[in-house]
Amino acid sequence: MRVAVVDIGTNSTRLLIADIDPDGSVTDLLRQSRVTRLGAGVDSNGGLSPEAIQRTCSVLADYRELIDSHRCEANLAVLTSAVRDAANGPSFTERVRRDYRLDARTLSGDEEAQLTFLGAMSDREPSSEPTVVIDIGGGSTEFVVGRQRTAGFHTSLQAGVVRMSERHIHSDPPTPSELQSLALDTRTIFLDGLPPEERAPVMRGIAVAGTATSAAAIDQELDPYDPERIHGYTLLLATVELLLARLADMTEVHRRQVVGLHPDRAPTIVAGMILLGEAMRAFELDQVEVSEHDILYGGALRLAGVG
Repeated sequence: MRVAVVDIGTNSTRLLIADIDPDGSVTDLLRQSRVTRLGAGVDSNGGLSPEAIQRTCSVLADYRELIDSHRCEANLAVLTSAVRDAANGPSFTERVRRDYRLDARTLSGDEEAQLTFLGAMSDREPSSEPTVVIDIGGGSTEFVVGRQRTAGFHTSLQAGVVRMSERHIHSDPPTPSELQSLALDTRTIFLDGLPPEERAPVMRGIAVAGTATSAAAIDQELDPYDPERIHGYTLLLATVELLLARLADMTEVHRRQVVGLHPDRAPTIVAGMILLGEAMRAFELDQVEVSEHDILYGGALRLAGVG
């Protein structure tokens, strides 16, 4: 079955077109990601701005053409934190459904977490070892703790790279006090939202989405980006700390020139490194495995009825 999944996130809008076999194996045909910053200003203004909507709709028009040209049998568009939080989120979801012929659904934090876990565990041998999947987005971070391929505890916490950058970083490069404030705010949100009894049993972590994949690409100095070298890469907490120190010492102009970092992620990557580091510390993990398989894969499997 050929399916298309669009992830309309706070920071980026992504597309996966894939063939799904009855046994659940996924064959990628096309993947695209563009930074659209749909959630810019939502934390302070409470709504999606006309400029952000226009950026996103321009990308959706391109994606619709790609979906048509690949003759997809079914599609799904998932909208997450920014749209959940925005006063005009429901009207934007309806516009996506109407204008771009996408089965658009604004996911709850729980639904987002479940699809993310499904995607992250899709190519793994079943294991009873407790695993946390960490998905750092633009407006929120999803944590899912599970065993085998079944999600157990899951939560969506209101700390993402766009939200926390807008809340704390006002200098270029950021000042030490701004970095400390962002880290403290993140740590408080994570520890308040992650019960100790859920954190304690976790033995391994899988990190998905743009912050983690960017960290793996920077660490390997990948140019061009190579998904095969990202998927399964072991990222140490010590490496995240070194990357944070390096990137936070640069202006945005210089971060845009860092090998392995997409220039559009330069404004939010410092917050991303802080969020990733604090997430790992919350679970006392000294390393995580980076995965290319995330909510896009979970949505594709759910569409095909095998997840």
